[in-house]
Amino acid sequence: MVAVISRLYGLSNIQIAEDVVSETFLQAAETWGIEGVPKNPTGWLYVVAKNKALYHFRRKKIFDHKVSPELTIRREQDRRMPEPDFSLRNIKDSQLQMLFAVCHPAIASEAQIGLALRILCGFGIDEIAEAFLSNKETINKRLYRARKKLRSENITMELPPDNKITDRLDNVLHIIYLLFNEGYYSKTQNQILQKDLCLEAMRLGLLLTEHEKTDKPKTNALVALMCFHASRFDARQNTDPEVSEIILYDQQNEELWDTALIKQGMHFLERSARGKEISSYHLEARIAYWHCIKEDTKEKWEEILQLYDQLVKINYSPSIALNRVYALYNVKGAKAAIAEAEKLSFEENHFYFVLLGELYRKKDSQKAKKYFRKAYSLAKTKPEKQEIQKKIKTLEPNT
Repeated sequence: MVAVISRLYGLSNIQIAEDVVSETFLQAAETWGIEGVPKNPTGWLYVVAKNKALYHFRRKKIFDHKVSPELTIRREQDRRMPEPDFSLRNIKDSQLQMLFAVCHPAIASEAQIGLALRILCGFGIDEIAEAFLSNKETINKRLYRARKKLRSENITMELPPDNKITDRLDNVLHIIYLLFNEGYYSKTQNQILQKDLCLEAMRLGLLLTEHEKTDKPKTNALVALMCFHASRFDARQNTDPEVSEIILYDQQNEELWDTALIKQGMHFLERSARGKEISSYHLEARIAYWHCIKEDTKEKWEEILQLYDQLVKINYSPSIALNRVYALYNVKGAKAAIAEAEKLSFEENHFYFVLLGELYRKKDSQKAKKYFRKAYSLAKTKPEKQEIQKKIKTLEPNT
């Protein structure tokens, strides 16, 4: 609803649009609590939001007219003011245009994610602050500066022209990728997974696949990647809500994997094969696909290693480099993997020391324990520390 109202009245009124939507939900909470939930709650919300938006902007127009010599002319314009269109098609078009607006390169990356969560995903300030390991004041200031930038840069709600849409789409995809990762590798309040963030990232990705201009191979590759990862949500964490515990890949119950999401991922992976471009999302999606096949085979790990070899060349990061070493371990053994790992030297990365501990587990238990203890000292969340402690215990005598 924020996107629709902002699209109609302009981004300079985005704060008013948010207020209108907030007041609508507040009225719903008060009215439904007394009279009960209506038969069509969504329609009820749209009608109330439409009336509130019309009331506000008409009142503003009337005020302006009283101090303007053009009172008569503007009253005529006011009568012709278009009404917000809350049809499904218009909602999707508005959200797509809003997505490009909030991901404008003039706005800082963190603020882009914050705006997307606030405006397109309906997250509260508290929820955004938790996702960023920050506080409400910082998030409010960040969003205020972002809204100010929208106005000062005169950013409009429209899809970029054809000659610019490829670069702008890259930025949008990157923000969706970061949003998914914020949820998938959550470090907030000792949670190991924030499904809400992941599901919203997937919704925005699917939104892009429904529009001709943004339905590109790399878009489908990113959606495929998210589907494959999301398929293991239920198997990746302990089912007991009181126990926030990571279930490692090797220990996951394959029966908990969501086969429908895996099939959906394969569908989008096939669609991503159109054209000649191979993006980092293509490579990551292909790797994620192999991890949806539990059985370890020589073919599986050889292809994963080849994919990581390509990935480190086009999108190097410490996590990709470490995962490549693990793939190398599965193909060529511990000796070759240790030689590669010791070249990396990520001294502040606890995953680096977990990997070294695993590589030395069967060769030198004392070294393995030393590396696991170092990883424990660097790990930031309780679930990560718990998992590392388990590894140390397996190396203790009589265990």
